[in-house]
Amino acid sequence: MAKINVKDTEITIISVEERDYISLTDMANAKESESRAADIIKNWIRARYTLEFLGTWEQINNPNFKVVEFDHFKSQAGLPSFVLSVSEWVEKIQSRSVFLLV
Repeated sequence: MAKINVKDTEITIISVEERDYISLTDMANAKESESRAADIIKNWIRARYTLEFLGTWEQINNPNFKVVEFDHFKSQAGLPSFVLSVSEWVEKIQSRSVFLLV
C-alpha cells in the first residue's frame, strides 16, 4: 500500500492486479472529520453521475456485474428518498468497484 501527499493530506493508493486505486475514504476524511466522511461518501454514491460512472466501470471490469440491480439503483438516483451505502452497492451488484471506494 503506497501513500501520496496531497495538500498536506496522506492519501492511500492500493494496487490490485497492476491497477492503482485511490482511497475515496482518505479524501473524504481530509474534507471533514472521520464521522462526516461516511456521510460525504453516501451523498456522493447516490448521485446519478456517480452511479453512471461506477456502472460503466463495473460493466467493463466485472464479469459478475448485476445489470438488473444496477438499473434499479440508476432509476432511483437523484430522488430525495434514494439512499445507498457502499456495502449495499457491493452486495447487491457484486461490485468490484469497492476498490475505488476504499
